[in-house]
Amino acid sequence: MGVNLNPGGGHHRPGHTRPMAEINVTPMVDVMLVLLIVFMVTAPLLTAGVAVDLPEASADPIQDQGEPLTVTIAADGVIYVQETPVEYENLAAHLEAVATAGYDQRILIRGDQNRAYGDVVKVMGRINAAGFNRIALVTDPELQ
Repeated sequence: MGVNLNPGGGHHRPGHTRPMAEINVTPMVDVMLVLLIVFMVTAPLLTAGVAVDLPEASADPIQDQGEPLTVTIAADGVIYVQETPVEYENLAAHLEAVATAGYDQRILIRGDQNRAYGDVVKVMGRINAAGFNRIALVTDPELQ
């Protein structure tokens, strides 16, 4: 009587291997951690919305609670509410539809510095005429 050193029960033939019954999840966890880090780094960069060249001003930043709506006037004249392009004629209706706080919603206007001042004022007037009174202009800090 001998000792059986084969854990497969003695029916193992040389040259044949049994399939592995375990799944190795280590590579999947590594990939998921890398993706998590990438998304954590890039998420704050995505909040700016539409890229515009803001003018500089020496004003203090607004300390406000709550999430404001952003209206952007791009260099090519396209108006965006958040990241959605909106026609000038539909601006008021679109703002009324997306404003979560109604007419008390804070609205930030981001106008490209290469756009005419009159275009920014025209959009601001349209928003005010729709009933929104909490409107602010967004600028970059002035470099000294």
